[in-house]
Amino acid sequence: AVHEGQVVSAQELTALLQPLFTQNSRNLILFLQDRLSIEDFTYFSESYGNKNPFQNDILQSSPSSLVLPAVDCKATGYLLNVLQESGDWKLTNVTNLNISQLELNASNPNLLVVQLQPLLSQLTKFVELYMFLFSDKIIGRVTMDLQERGIHFSVIYTAVRPSRISRRTDVTAELRRQLMAAEEEEGLSYPPLNVTTGNFTCILFYASNFSLKANSSVLIDLTNATFLTQNVDISASECSDSNTTLSLKYTKPVNGINSLEIRFLMTNKFYEVSARNWSTLDSVEIIQDGGKLAKFDVSGISAPAEYSFHCQLVGTSNLYPARLVPSDDAKNWDVFISNLQIQGFNIINNQFSYASDCTGFFTPGIWMGLVTSIILLWILTYGIHMIMQLTTNNRFDDPKGPALSVPQTE
Repeated sequence: AVHEGQVVSAQELTALLQPLFTQNSRNLILFLQDRLSIEDFTYFSESYGNKNPFQNDILQSSPSSLVLPAVDCKATGYLLNVLQESGDWKLTNVTNLNISQLELNASNPNLLVVQLQPLLSQLTKFVELYMFLFSDKIIGRVTMDLQERGIHFSVIYTAVRPSRISRRTDVTAELRRQLMAAEEEEGLSYPPLNVTTGNFTCILFYASNFSLKANSSVLIDLTNATFLTQNVDISASECSDSNTTLSLKYTKPVNGINSLEIRFLMTNKFYEVSARNWSTLDSVEIIQDGGKLAKFDVSGISAPAEYSFHCQLVGTSNLYPARLVPSDDAKNWDVFISNLQIQGFNIINNQFSYASDCTGFFTPGIWMGLVTSIILLWILTYGIHMIMQLTTNNRFDDPKGPALSVPQTE
């Protein structure tokens, strides 16, 4: 029994999933969202009626089910590693969403990982509803295809982090920006990747999700290899006071790719307009199997040289606040980095400095309020000005005297 308010830890989650590791037919599907909370189910189900985004009857039709309202972020972050270590699974990343083309050997345990479309942090509820509808259709399509083929399976639907975080009552008076920083710090499930020269750290790099997609079909999740197992070669990285290159080399990240190198090129320059040094991420380069270079020009990633840079979403999508613009040779690559934080200069005590965030202080809502206030203030000023132009009569008719004659000139 899971009690209200209980947060399932990593150890408890492993114990609850033990039946999946002991049953005869061990085919497991992991649908992984970037963020999700139990409130998403109740909110969209009650608010939008017939447009309930969770219409699959998997829970009703399954012989047994388990719903965990809240799971620790660290537990879900390590879930894929726990599943792989718990059995001899054949791992398959489903990217083309057509399960019928997969050749599954039902006699051996299969682990299918389906990365669902990420939910952007600045979406309206109506747009978020349709993104959940799209994810629900993917879940229904995959499960229906397996059922039609007579393959027995179990499904896990979870996310890397919660979409709704309840704040404690004793800190509600704090600034919103401080709350966000504290929540992000508590959500870090692993330390950042650091590059050292001698006894000094010259580069710090962190991301909660670091993924690539080749040819719009092959998903390459580099998060675990970069930060958890650190199965990455950073020896080619270079550091100096003016130029820094973070080189990440991977050996056989997925089937079909023998080697993959990703470079982050940063510069530190003095700008006369601001009278200070700024660090900028100029470009990102991808080299597959030592072949042709795929280069991305970067827009919107800069910070004062003493600060680190942080952004919730960075990638090739036009919807992301910090975008990687691909060149002609990089059209076949898609990049998705969530909760990125990087610093290549002036690192003190092997820790990130204060983060310059890509989200500005003036949001669209603030601009709308300012513009509306200015328009209303202009109308009020114009009205007061018109009232002040009114004049009263200085002469009046006397009923006992002759009629008052007003010349046309007056």
